[in-house]
Amino acid sequence: MSIENAGVFPKIIAHAKEYGFVFPSSEIYDGLQAVYDYGQNGVELKNNLKQLWWKTMTQIHENIVGIDAAIFMHPSTWVASGHVASFNDPMIDNKDSKKRYRVDHLIEGYADQLAAEGKADKAQAVLDEMNRLLAAEDFAGLHRFITDEGIKCPISGTANWTEVRQFNLMFSTQIGSVADEANTIYLRPETAQGIFVNFLNVQKTGRMKIPFGIAQIGKAFRNEIVARQFIFRMREFEQMEMQFFVRPGTEMEWYNFWKEMRMKWHKALGIPESKLKYHDHEKLAHYANAALDIEFQFPFGFKEIEGIHSRTDFDLRNHQELSKKKQQYFDNEINQNYIPYVVETSVGADRIFLMHLCNAYTEEVTGEGENRKERTFLKLHPAIAPVKAAIFPLTKKDGLPEKAEQIYKALKTDFRVVYEEKDSIGKRYTRQDLIGTPFCIAVDHQTLEDDTVTIRDRDTAAQRRVPIAALRDEIGHAVSFARVFEKL
Repeated sequence: MSIENAGVFPKIIAHAKEYGFVFPSSEIYDGLQAVYDYGQNGVELKNNLKQLWWKTMTQIHENIVGIDAAIFMHPSTWVASGHVASFNDPMIDNKDSKKRYRVDHLIEGYADQLAAEGKADKAQAVLDEMNRLLAAEDFAGLHRFITDEGIKCPISGTANWTEVRQFNLMFSTQIGSVADEANTIYLRPETAQGIFVNFLNVQKTGRMKIPFGIAQIGKAFRNEIVARQFIFRMREFEQMEMQFFVRPGTEMEWYNFWKEMRMKWHKALGIPESKLKYHDHEKLAHYANAALDIEFQFPFGFKEIEGIHSRTDFDLRNHQELSKKKQQYFDNEINQNYIPYVVETSVGADRIFLMHLCNAYTEEVTGEGENRKERTFLKLHPAIAPVKAAIFPLTKKDGLPEKAEQIYKALKTDFRVVYEEKDSIGKRYTRQDLIGTPFCIAVDHQTLEDDTVTIRDRDTAAQRRVPIAALRDEIGHAVSFARVFEKL
């Protein structure tokens, strides 16, 4: 079954909750909009994705190292980066519902509605006009456009709108024990600045030679007004960013290198080429001289999962000017001092989690008539699956549970495995299919005779006999990160 339609997305969201991947945050208090918690299977999947990204960057590339910078930073950081002055989105309020909306989200929702009604050309025309007005920063024109199109508030059902105005997306808080003496600081809206302010610390202590990169995984926070598309856009999210410092004039060479390398990485994890594409930015951010997104075809359309940006020397130069501390590198090869240029790769951990969940969700129908069978499973790459193997005794007697537990204990130090003996073995297979476990190992009476087990493949449901002694190698080969690295 193809999932290239919006109708399957509610099923994926329900599946994520029912099988321990994602829960609404503080749900017993009716939740908090645009905030989610990762459940017992979700945290394993997300951690596997993060670990694979981290090893790709810092282990496979010998000239990239990692850091973990603090969430709180000196407020001048965000002045230098441009976030205090420029990290704004056009907003509009509905006077009746008192709800505030990002203008682009409101118009995109209207376009989605048109597309659902079969008016694809009209929907595209709406998006094109929105992009034109946004690029021109024509806020009065955006207000007229919303009014002329009769776009209504989803809550009040009215089109009683305020003017369009800018709204800063950073969360602010106070640091200091006495309110009157406290200083305003911000929760970081991106992780990149923690890398830039540590550029010289890492370069000097690591004796790094340009070109080199600094990688980081961490939380970032944005005061998104409207929650949309599950975990695709959240107020608290996790970024995996790498800033690659290069000699000025070579940035486009490295921009193209990283653009291709990052696309290969997503394909190596089993994402079909047909569901990935590049999207070049028409309007560049203030810090960039080239930028593109890697987009994935979610059930709700192609959307950004990763950005590749050539940031020039904008960040380091601004930090140098504001801090009065030189952010320069002496290049022995050309006997010259310069502020390096930067090529950035920035991928959302939550977004690629959702990408893999959507890509893996499979509804399969086999046979016809009395032989018709329906099966739902998660076709996750074995390297990122939350559980690598499940061990089942065929029955709860005749020494089978004891033998199965021996196998479980032997494997659990190398892989995340589970042991189950409740219900029929068919139901146990189904439970593991639903969380994406690639292998199920059945211990039966023959096992007691010849030390072999039946291993079942999740994707094909095919079964074969394997010696217990071969299990570690069988599973290890399938789930190894090395199989991903080979494709890069």
